[in-house]
Amino acid sequence: MITTRRGLFALTGATAAMAMMGCSGSTASDASDAVTRLKVGASPVPHARILGFVKDQLAAAAKIDLQIIEYDDYVQPNEALASKELDANYFQHVPYLENQIAERKYAFTHGSGIHIEPYAAFSKKHRAVTDIPQGATVAITNDASNQARGLKVLEMAGLLKGVTASSNVLNLTADQNPKGLRFLENQPEVIVQQIDDPKVDVAMVNGNFILSAGLSTRDALAAEKVEANPYANVLAWRTDDNRSALARLDELLHSRDVADFIRRTWPSGEVTPGA
Repeated sequence: MITTRRGLFALTGATAAMAMMGCSGSTASDASDAVTRLKVGASPVPHARILGFVKDQLAAAAKIDLQIIEYDDYVQPNEALASKELDANYFQHVPYLENQIAERKYAFTHGSGIHIEPYAAFSKKHRAVTDIPQGATVAITNDASNQARGLKVLEMAGLLKGVTASSNVLNLTADQNPKGLRFLENQPEVIVQQIDDPKVDVAMVNGNFILSAGLSTRDALAAEKVEANPYANVLAWRTDDNRSALARLDELLHSRDVADFIRRTWPSGEVTPGA
């Protein structure tokens, strides 16, 4: 069963007896013959869909009762993990996670990259990058790691120059921003809606919101390359949680079965297996 946000769960079979236990974050490693219930927070697409495949096809053999909670933003999943409402989350890439750990002092660890969703620039007003006028308005995320990522896409498209990992919309120089682009910062879940805003020339959209809006990177003005992309999404959990079920879940998410599911489900490359 997939639950949206902070909903309740339906427990079945062997998990019913565990219903009173809740999340057992700091407990010792699970007994080898026991089924472990894991509550995992995820973005609806593609993360929850990938987890749904794991739940339906792989989790039982790994002795995991997987409960999936969907979140529509990038703040609540880490807050819920820190407060032990969740056992793990799967929605973020490593640069974003590292930024959150530094800012919020979260005690989290993570596995290696599972999949990549290319970041892309969309426009309803312009058909090509060459059509974008001087002083155009660009809607872009207000979180640091993804903002630098969006600026890199604009650089790749030839609209900016000399973008670095520390670049943001406030410290761009005139040399870096020769077209005098004006930036409109907002939450990533809002930016996808701004594609239709007549005041916005270009919207820089995160991959999961591209998918949830039914868009395709094939229709984008510019999109990230997948090769050598540092923004692979990962499974994260608390550092004090040493249950082997978490390692087993991470292993399943890196399995050939999951990689094949990703390729079948998104054959155009909107989601690709990571490394």
